[in-house]
Amino acid sequence: MVQATPVLLVLSLALVAPGLSTRKCVLTGHWMNDLGSNMTIGAVNATGDFSGLYNTTVADNPSKIKESPLLGSQHRTEQNRQPTFGFTVNWSFSDSVTVFTGQCFVDEKGKEVLKTMWLLRSSVGNIMEDWKATRVGINIFTRLQPQK
Repeated sequence: MVQATPVLLVLSLALVAPGLSTRKCVLTGHWMNDLGSNMTIGAVNATGDFSGLYNTTVADNPSKIKESPLLGSQHRTEQNRQPTFGFTVNWSFSDSVTVFTGQCFVDEKGKEVLKTMWLLRSSVGNIMEDWKATRVGINIFTRLQPQK
């Protein structure tokens, strides 16, 4: 049984090692989504909070688009190399707000990707119009400039 111990040790290290070498996904930086919208996320503080700016390419009235502030939070654990997060964009050019939730991944090629789902709530005139006030969708963001 003593000779089996080194074999078991090598096998267990082979299973654990890929997880140890995985690069950590970092939210901070410049991102572009699948529709061409850009966002910049500032530093994530010790409690997981962050802020940034969002510049969308899609709107009901594209001529009125302005850069809009975003505020968010990342789940903070040192073991989590692919953290979950959420943020809110308060649109500067319309009476609407969008909340995003997602996870930051590093794919098999080392590329960082943000997979998100969002809800956009628009202001409506009365409760009878509430049915058309919320939209839902998904976006995939990729990093514009690699992390150094």
